[in-house]
Amino acid sequence: MASDQGAASPTQSIPSVFELAVALVLILLNGVFSLSELAVVSARRPRLQVLAEQRRAGARAALALAEEPGRFLSTVQIGITLIGVLAGAFSGAALGERLTALLGAWGVSSGLAEPLGYGVVIGVITYLSVVVGELVPKTVALQNPERIACLVAPAMTMVSRVAGPVVWLLDASTRAIFRLVGRGAEAPAGVTDEEIRAVVAEAETAGIIETHERAMIGGVLRLGDRSVRGVMTPRTDVAWLDLDDTDEAIRDTLLTTTHARLPVGQGGQDEILGVVQVRDLLPDLMRGRPLSLRAHIRQVPVVPDRLSALDALSVLRRAPVPFALVHDEYGHFDGVITPADILDAIAGAFRADTDDPDPEAVRREDGSWLLAGSMPVDEMADQLRVPLPARREYETVAGLVIDALRRLPRTGEAVEIGGWRFEVVDMDGRRVDKVLAQAPAQTED
Repeated sequence: MASDQGAASPTQSIPSVFELAVALVLILLNGVFSLSELAVVSARRPRLQVLAEQRRAGARAALALAEEPGRFLSTVQIGITLIGVLAGAFSGAALGERLTALLGAWGVSSGLAEPLGYGVVIGVITYLSVVVGELVPKTVALQNPERIACLVAPAMTMVSRVAGPVVWLLDASTRAIFRLVGRGAEAPAGVTDEEIRAVVAEAETAGIIETHERAMIGGVLRLGDRSVRGVMTPRTDVAWLDLDDTDEAIRDTLLTTTHARLPVGQGGQDEILGVVQVRDLLPDLMRGRPLSLRAHIRQVPVVPDRLSALDALSVLRRAPVPFALVHDEYGHFDGVITPADILDAIAGAFRADTDDPDPEAVRREDGSWLLAGSMPVDEMADQLRVPLPARREYETVAGLVIDALRRLPRTGEAVEIGGWRFEVVDMDGRRVDKVLAQAPAQTED
């Protein structure tokens, strides 16, 4: 009897190797489907479009799969499900039976050999399926999703065509369920500002872009959300010429100004007639001849203060003189906007263009921030991570404090906004000049 058992053992080992090979092949196929799924889903469509235009092999197929995620996911799910059924029905059962017989041959009781044999086989197959069939392929797919998507797309397209009726049924069923619950099956397209900022922050951390580049990208994103009121030079800071002034006073203004263009009014800022370019007046100014100020006035466009900053930039591009007057809804003069104001919003103010040499935001040793009242509130919110309402009527830190208090503040008054304490530390007449911002932890200390 012992010799019979010894003769049967090598015979049983031959099909066991075959069945083990089948199990490994099924696990590897599962890995291919997992790799394909994550690669195509994670691949960036603009990058796939660029690869398709470069005639990269498989790029157009990958782009087609990405544009029809329902059909593609149905194809992947069919493959994974079919592989799982085959692995459980064929490899698991066959290998479990072989291992049970082997344990019985080693003297293990039949009551223990069967659960132990099937349990070991199921455990090993499950482990290999998770590691080799899921984790490793998906990790590889995340490392270079576009390249891998191009590699696997032709094969996945072929599988989708072969299993066309089943794929259509699954995709149609999914869409029907989404319609029943009142939602679309397609994911919302587009990228939010927050996602772009997160990508830029990650690129800065990785050393791909510099800190100043990140700041400028943030400025461009903020510019798209600002109105003219948020980037203009307010009327209180506008240097201008008055036709009613004496020739000597006009000469003094022209000699001391740092601006290339100046608005011209008569009797007050609400009667602005146009602008003059200082260079046009230089010949008369240098030779001591009378200034023909009115003859050099040029007409410039007038824009409403609620116009978007990007639309105002388009107006400046088309204008014969890159200069625009800003009026409110009642027709009152509010300020001016120039290309320098747009550049200021993107890259920050140049020291030569401002009367205040101090930066708009200074972080102190205790972690608090000393802010200029004129600092754009969206820049402050990005710097301090202070939440702001989507719709607001103010554009500066001073406006934020005034809106919270609902009146003009006094020196020393404070208000809690978004978890921060904003204290007015300096007033310049009726203008909020400096504000101290403290986080809650700093306030408690």
